[in-house]
Amino acid sequence: MRLELTGRHVTITPAVRKAVEQRLNHLSRMLNDSIHSVQVVITREKFRHHVEITLHARGEHFLHGDATGRSLPLALGAAAEKVEHQAQKLKSKWTEGKRARRSPRNGQVEAVEADAGTRIIRARRYAVKPMSVDEAALEVTDGRGAFIVFRNSTTDTINVLFRRPDGNLGLIEPEA
Repeated sequence: MRLELTGRHVTITPAVRKAVEQRLNHLSRMLNDSIHSVQVVITREKFRHHVEITLHARGEHFLHGDATGRSLPLALGAAAEKVEHQAQKLKSKWTEGKRARRSPRNGQVEAVEADAGTRIIRARRYAVKPMSVDEAALEVTDGRGAFIVFRNSTTDTINVLFRRPDGNLGLIEPEA
C-alpha cells in the first residue's frame, strides 16, 4: 500500500503520520490487504482542521471521505469513519458476489428463474447408465437417492424410477 500524506498549512509530524497509519491499518485489515494507494490531505484553516482521504482499492474502486473538525484527531476520525463505512459496503459486495458465482460443474448448485418466479435448481449432472428396472430399483432402495434416471436396457429409452410418498417405487416411461 502506498501512502501519500500532504499537509497544507500543517507540518506532518511523526505523531500525525503514526495516527494516519493506524487508521489505515484497520482499513487494510478490513479489505484483506487489497488497497493499492491512499492519499491523505490535511488542511488547517484558522481554527479548523480539514482531512480528505482518498483510497484506491482493487478493481478500480475509489473510496473518499472528508471531514472538518476543531482538532486534527476529530477530523481524521470522522473522515476515516466515512471511508470505513464505504469499505464495509464494498467488502459485502465482494463476499455476496463470491456466494452468487458458483459453477454448475463439479456438483455445484445453479438456480434458473422460470416464468412465474419459480426457481429451477439444477443440482448435478451425471451419466445415464443402461440398466434394467430391477437394477434401478436396487439403487433407489439402497438409499442413494430419491430417484434415478437410467436408460432401460430392454426398451433402450430413458426412464425415471422414484420413491413415492407411500413407500412404493414409481416408474416414468416415455410414450413411443
